[in-house]
Amino acid sequence: QVQLVESGGGLVQPGGSLRLSCAASGSIFGIDYMGWYRQVPGDERELVASVMESGLTNYAESVEGRFTISRDNAKNSVHLQMNSLKPEDTAVYYCYATIRATFLSGPDDYWGQGTQVTVFS
Repeated sequence: QVQLVESGGGLVQPGGSLRLSCAASGSIFGIDYMGWYRQVPGDERELVASVMESGLTNYAESVEGRFTISRDNAKNSVHLQMNSLKPEDTAVYYCYATIRATFLSGPDDYWGQGTQVTVFS
């Protein structure tokens, strides 16, 4: 059974920084894609940043230049360094990954439980 466990959310003032981490555990052969999404009540979940196994990254325009995603393939983990945080970054942040359990299996989708990030003045 694969699990994604997140950590690192919390309260921060505008201009501050937080670092989110997500570790995958269980039966894992490979992880193709890892990403961070966020959601506020009443809105759809949106992509914040993603990183492929190759290291190729993609960012939402709203966080470009402020957030940095990185992954550690040896530890099956992904991190999101968030700098210059703004009140509009307040949301529940979810880790997402597409994971292959075996060499022959197709990738399955997994979500973390979510971690709250609140930027307040």
